[in-house]
Amino acid sequence: MFLRRILYYLNPVTLFGRSKADFNLRFMHGINRISILLFLFCIVVMVVRALSR
Repeated sequence: MFLRRILYYLNPVTLFGRSKADFNLRFMHGINRISILLFLFCIVVMVVRALSR
């Protein structure tokens, strides 16, 4: 359930879709998505570096 919500939130189709929310809320959600993607990217880099040693 939790993973499904994250995947829906990070889905590129819903990422660039228009919503009825105001500008500040859309901007906040965009920043949150960027933060989550950057976090996941860093986790992948750390795992790759740990496995390559």
